[in-house]
Amino acid sequence: MAVAVEMSFEGPGATLQNYFEAIQKMGEAPEGPHPDPACLFHWVTEHGNGFRVTDVWQTRDDFERFAQNTIGPISAEVGIPQPHQQNFIDVANFLT
Repeated sequence: MAVAVEMSFEGPGATLQNYFEAIQKMGEAPEGPHPDPACLFHWVTEHGNGFRVTDVWQTRDDFERFAQNTIGPISAEVGIPQPHQQNFIDVANFLT
């Protein structure tokens, strides 16, 4: 089952500048394809004292694999803190 992942990042290092640096290191470009085909959709917004990322993944396992192997190490490298809040939501349907 598809899953939505909402992550809020706050505090020092939780900037859109660092976010864009991180996605570049992941091989992504703004408004381009995601480097992992299991990610069905991704967007980011400024939020409070940081930013919020929302993704839809084919499965939670797909997200957790990519987070552990790619998101976590690259985020730490560019100074993005751990998510302040993270929610998983089962997706009954999505349209592309």
